[in-house]
Formats: sequence, C-alpha cells, structure tokens
Amino acid sequence: MAKVHAYESSAIRVVYDPTRCIHAAECVRGLPSVFDPQSRPWIQPDSGNAHEIAAVISKCPTGALQYERLDGGAAEATPERNTVTIAPDGPLFLRGQIEVRDSDENLLAEGSRLALCRCGASKIKPLCDNSHREAGFVAPSSIPDPKIRQTEADDGRLLVVVAPQGPLILQGPMTVIDDAGKDRCEGTKTALCRCGASANKPFCDGTHSKIGFEG
Repeated sequence: MAKVHAYESSAIRVVYDPTRCIHAAECVRGLPSVFDPQSRPWIQPDSGNAHEIAAVISKCPTGALQYERLDGGAAEATPERNTVTIAPDGPLFLRGQIEVRDSDENLLAEGSRLALCRCGASKIKPLCDNSHREAGFVAPSSIPDPKIRQTEADDGRLLVVVAPQGPLILQGPMTVIDDAGKDRCEGTKTALCRCGASANKPFCDGTHSKIGFEG
C-alpha cells in the first residue's frame, strides 16, 4: 500500500493518500499554484491561502486529499445529506457521513468523500483505482427504474456493506443522482452493482452470481 504523505505550512496541513487518488484533478484546476504535478514536492501549501486550499481540497471526490487547519480555521464540514453520484463509465462518488464495512462489520473506509468501484476491476476494491478506464467499462450515469426502498433510518449515517462476491448494500438516508444532478431518487436502502455486469446499472440485478464475480 502506498505511503500517505503530509505537507504543511504554518496555517494548514495537507494529507495526500495516493492509493485513493484517481486523478480527477479538481485540485490542479482549482489551485495550480499549490497543486502542481510538475513540481517537487507537488503540493506546496506555502504557495496559497489556507482558506482557499481547504475549499479546493473539499472538492476532491475520492478523499485522497484531506486537511487540518493549524491556524484555528474550521475543519471540513460533513455534508448535510448523503449523496451517491453515478459517474458515466466510472465509479460511485459518495459524499456525506459514510462508513464502508465488510460483511463481518470490519471497517474498510470512512469519511465524507469516497469513490467506490462499480466496474469490478479495481485492485483495491471496494475503492476505485481508475481500472474502469483500462477495462473499457461503459455504463451511463442515468438511473433507470430506481430500486431504492424507504425504511426507518437509525441516524444520519450512510452505511455501505460490501457483500462477498456481491453488491454494495447501502443502508441509511441517501439521494442517488446522475452526474448532471438529474434523475434523482431518495430512500434508505438499496443494492448497487459492483461487478460491472448488471443490466440495470447502477442497481444490482443478481448478475454477479451468474458471472462468478469475485471481490
């Protein structure tokens, strides 16, 4: 597993986990004076304002970038609602109060920004590692025939359970949307495909069993 790196100025500490980075480049576009892949080190907090750096980091969709304010500034706020955005030909982008656990309840990941694999090819499942590009994964971001149930939610957390050789079971308040913010549906329980073969993406239709999905 790649080492987590930290870079800091007197005002902010930036933490970078390369394992979770899929090069969405929100940081580079947002603040190129601080985030410059051609420089070494590529993150230079002294080259920017702590407030602006924090704002850009909060746009990182995978959570590969995190920050800690050293100047008394506010920590990143957890979004008021949990959302699951379907990226076309790409992963599931989750925002909110997120916990990812295996079927034995072991914690696999948590945070307010995560990218989960839905192509079935990631080497770091359940997280996305950009393998969908090499695999030529094709899947729209539209949401056909939403299969999402309304149940009583215990709290504001969105729990994601990784079913062995099966789908992602989401439990908790959530809004599922496409990448344009359209075709949204809300509920508290659903199963999302992570084998890449469902005919009803992003929802699971049981195809994982037919193809012998492992992961």
